[in-house]
Parts: sequence; structure tokens; C-alpha cells
Amino acid sequence: MEAAKAALQFIKPGQTIGVGAGSTIANLIGLLVADNGLASTITLATSSFKTAGLIMEKGLNLKAAEHLTKLDLYFDGCDQFDAQLNALKCGGGIHTSEKILASLADEFILLGDAGKSVKNLDITYPLVLEVLPTALQLVQQWIIKNIPTAKTTMRLSTQKDGAVITENGNYLLDIYFAELWPLEKMNAIKMVPGVVEHSLFLGIAKRAVVAGKDGVKILTPR
Repeated sequence: MEAAKAALQFIKPGQTIGVGAGSTIANLIGLLVADNGLASTITLATSSFKTAGLIMEKGLNLKAAEHLTKLDLYFDGCDQFDAQLNALKCGGGIHTSEKILASLADEFILLGDAGKSVKNLDITYPLVLEVLPTALQLVQQWIIKNIPTAKTTMRLSTQKDGAVITENGNYLLDIYFAELWPLEKMNAIKMVPGVVEHSLFLGIAKRAVVAGKDGVKILTPR
């Protein structure tokens, strides 16, 4: 909640704001609802089905992401971020759409708790690839050849028999590195034919608003 409160200072009347998913984003939306004078002037966009439902439930102005040409701000959480604000977003599997919104924004601001801040990204979380179904075998063979020590799993559905299918109709592969590659080299995996996007947000975030036992801090890339 404290990070969401601090994030309000960046929002100005009349702006178009992108938001991701998670409890901090839900708190931010709740705070916007409480400040009706501000909320009535702004437009929100999101790639999250759950967040979109919350925005509509609260009566806020929602615009479909495909109709956007720019955002003033984009707020989202992550699983882990480093001192340069490079981030891994692995849980939701909607990183392609989230990265599009982040790239449309004049400023991408990470929100969350201080426990997600590390000096350097590590192997705690996988790199998630969104992969075209027709390229699945090609991409898996590329991983075996080029990252032989990594463990790769296809994300499977808990609600039906079969793979998780993204909103774009693609598969998700989780790559668990035994030793993390240099980030630029990891980022280049998106150049493998059939890889739509991956979950490393390299050099995109401009600030992070984090809450911890020492209060709220606003971080910029070091």
C-alpha cells in the first residue's frame, strides 16, 4: 500500500496511465478511486484481464491497449530487479503485452516491496519465453544446444489438460539457468526464430518505488 501511495505523486490530471497486475497495482487503483478529482480525468490501460475487470468495476476510464499510441506512465511490479532497474517478470506469463505497454510509456515505473531489489539479477526466477507453436521444437533444440546446463519446462495449465496458451495463442517456456548469462546475451534470445518475447525487461524502467522496513524509497538506475 505504501508504494502505491508514493506512486500517486507521479500521476497528473489528464494523463493516460498503463498499469500491470498484482496487489500493489490493485492498491493504486483503489487510491485513484478515492481521489475522484484525479480519477475522473485520467485514462487507464492494462494487459491484465484481472486488472481490466477491477478498473471497470470501479468505474474508471479504460482504453484498449491496441488503440494506444503512447502512455504518459506505466506502473507494474516484477519478481526481481537489480541496481540498474533491469527486471524479471515471470509469474503472469503476459510479459509480451506488458513490455509493449512499458515501451509505449514516457516513463516505466516499477512498484513493489524492497525484498525484490537485488544488486544483480540471479537464477532464482526463470527467463520465460513466449514461443510460436510452430517454432516450439526449433526453440527447444536451440536451448539444448546453446544453454545445455539449463532446465527448460513448458508451462502447463492447472485448469485443463495441456499447455498454458497466452493471449496471443502461443506457448510459454520457462528457462532455469544453472548460471545466469550476461543480460545483453540473455536479451538476444528474442532473436531466435519463433521467440515472440521474453520476460527480461532490460533498460526499460526509469524508476522504482519500493516499500520496506525503512519506509518508501524511490530508486533510479545506478
